Amino acid sequence: MNGHFCIHHSQLTIDIKISFMLKNYLKTAFRNLWKNKTYSFLNIFGLAVGIACAGLIFLWLEDELNYNHSNAKKDQLYQILQNQSYEGKTYTFASTPGLLAETMKQEIPGVKNTCRFTWQEYTLFGLGDKLIYERGYYADSSIFSMLTLPFVQGKKENAFQQLHSLVISEKMAKKFFPDDQNIIGEALKVDNKEEYLISGVIKDLPENSTIQFDWLAPFKIYFDKNDWLLNWGNNGIQTFAELENQADVAQVNKKLYLYIKRKDTSALARPFLLSMNDWRLRSKFEEGKQVGGRIQYVKMFATIAWIILLIACINFMNLATARSEKRAREVGVRKILGAQKTILVGQFIGEAVFMSFVSVFVGVLLMYLLLPFFNVLVAKHLSIGLGKPLHLYSLIAIGLVCGIVAGSYPAFHLSSFNPIRVFMDLNIKGNAPALVRKGLVILQFTISIVLIIGTIIIYQQIQHIKNRDLGYDKENLIQTALRGDMQKNFQSIKNDLLSTGYVKNVAMSDLNILYMGSNTNDYRWEGKDPSKQILITQDYVTPDYLTTTGVKVKEGRGFYADGKDSMGVIVNETFAKMIGKDAVGKILRRDTSATGGVDYTIVGVANDFVYGDMYAKPDPLVFMCYTPYSKNFGYMYLRLKSQINTEKAVADITTIIKKNNSGYPFEYIFVDDEFNLQFKSEMLIGKLSRVFALLAIIISCLGLFGLAAYTAERRTKEIGIRKVLGASVTGITRLLSKDFLRLVFISAVVAFPLSWWFMHKWLQNYAYHVSISWWVFVIAGLLALLIALITISFQSIRAAIANPVKSLRTE
Repeated sequence: MNGHFCIHHSQLTIDIKISFMLKNYLKTAFRNLWKNKTYSFLNIFGLAVGIACAGLIFLWLEDELNYNHSNAKKDQLYQILQNQSYEGKTYTFASTPGLLAETMKQEIPGVKNTCRFTWQEYTLFGLGDKLIYERGYYADSSIFSMLTLPFVQGKKENAFQQLHSLVISEKMAKKFFPDDQNIIGEALKVDNKEEYLISGVIKDLPENSTIQFDWLAPFKIYFDKNDWLLNWGNNGIQTFAELENQADVAQVNKKLYLYIKRKDTSALARPFLLSMNDWRLRSKFEEGKQVGGRIQYVKMFATIAWIILLIACINFMNLATARSEKRAREVGVRKILGAQKTILVGQFIGEAVFMSFVSVFVGVLLMYLLLPFFNVLVAKHLSIGLGKPLHLYSLIAIGLVCGIVAGSYPAFHLSSFNPIRVFMDLNIKGNAPALVRKGLVILQFTISIVLIIGTIIIYQQIQHIKNRDLGYDKENLIQTALRGDMQKNFQSIKNDLLSTGYVKNVAMSDLNILYMGSNTNDYRWEGKDPSKQILITQDYVTPDYLTTTGVKVKEGRGFYADGKDSMGVIVNETFAKMIGKDAVGKILRRDTSATGGVDYTIVGVANDFVYGDMYAKPDPLVFMCYTPYSKNFGYMYLRLKSQINTEKAVADITTIIKKNNSGYPFEYIFVDDEFNLQFKSEMLIGKLSRVFALLAIIISCLGLFGLAAYTAERRTKEIGIRKVLGASVTGITRLLSKDFLRLVFISAVVAFPLSWWFMHKWLQNYAYHVSISWWVFVIAGLLALLIALITISFQSIRAAIANPVKSLRTE
């Protein structure tokens, strides 16, 4: 019994000692924080900013890495892509034949299910006077078993039992039926024609889902209207597949490789599977091989997040090491009283961890304040979600890691002081701490300068692409999709628009000028090697198309305005070079299964213009001219006159088109705005890089500010004596600043080769073509020096103008 009591008593004594020790450690930590308010603020705020920035980046990374994770079968789902090779170049397409899905499901082992998908389209839906365009697809009913689409009304098993059925999202349902009633069986009019019955309502899709839609309708509706889907040589829809759990992807790909070729011996398509796990991050292909994609952005920003945390930790180490001499006597007394080195190390690391967690707390507050602005910047709806275990544990881990990493060197440095040397006022610090501080300052500013250079290069690239000569005039050019009777009433619309005085010209085109997308290898001409396959983009246009868009005719002529050029074509410069000299007047023959062979005469050569890949050179292109009544077109283009009231012009255009196309809301976009949307990712990279480069500089300057203040404080008496002996403010300022500026200059020198390597290593993945000019490095270096000079000068000048009498009294 007594033995048990002794054990419990001993354990209680140990617990009391530990509690007392922790209490003393906390008191000491608080006392040091309060005693050195300026340094505490710089430490906590610098680390908090770093943690907040890194935390926001990690939220963005989490969202990107979790794309499509809402689908339970994501590991079994694949999209069918295909490679096609022309003239030694391999292109990768997502378009597939209409017959592929059903036959591969029946004939290829390991394929459990397939689904056909149209390309996303905006279709007009109506209920009474309410008319709204909504995005969606025509798809096979297998979509409901392949994707995770929770039904809130109706059942997936009978969603497409009737032909004209419609499954809509909750968001779309609320637009047409604001009340929360059961809407199964309700009808919506589609494109002001047929009524589709609502057979199901599904939950809104997560934002981080590749496939986005607000409605689905049976694919059979689309299939019955497009007989070209019966031809294996026509590619125009998307195909998705679900594999068996134990299926060998390599074996399925092997079966797929020549599958279309066996169905159509003339086909060049070589299909393969792309996993749903790669749709978002690894969907970039070059020469038929997967070469990455957005995963490069993920890696880049993950690196930046850790770099910013590292810079913030460097601040902490610098300031803590610099202030270590202030606590030298405390360490000496404690060592004389018997304190072990491990106890001292534990205490100082504990203080660093405590300060780190204070910084984490402040950093989380900053994240809450900045998150709305960050969401606008990255066009997402991210949430901090402290209730999520991953987020909470990550913050705890960041606090521990930052505290231990940032506090380790100061802890071991402080605990190593010799108490005898401390009390004899001998040199206790040696050269090591100063060298460490200088090395950390150089590292900080090296990283900051690299980020500045990267920001300038990214900005250059974006401006280069946006301002390059596209080959047409995108300014004051309006694009609208043809809907309802717009094509039927085109001539009336055109006449009315021209009479407003705002519109210079109007034309129609089969394709979007920015993307094109329709191509064939059916064209032949004299001198062409029959064995060579060349992919030609083709666009059907009305006679005024080139004039309206601003595409120039370099040789020959444009199309006749009366529409009598149905057998005449215009090719671009790239195509003309393939055909040979004097392309105008030559015969271009197109061989098709439907028409046999048709001969066209080349009447003109247009200048090359950029479409599709904004970074690449234009592919060969042919324009074919049709009247508004002989061909179905997809788009109308309106050229506005310069220096007009755009708002008034758009209002008049809207009135005219509604008058000639009643029942259809008028929607449009300026081509230059749509052009800018193509650089959404690049512009995001540019904006974020500017923000993070600025923050890196700010965090670095906080540390530099603290070190300058410490240096000025440590040399207070020296400065006073110099002033008494006649030193000028300028001379003292120069004396205090030169060492720091030398470190920043060294940082610039070190940063230049690193930046050169970084630009070529990272930016080559984004097809960046801007050469890295020497002046970019000079500007970045001078900018860093200027910022550092401003930061240091504040403290240096303040110390230099201080009263020397007070300086000499300082103890």
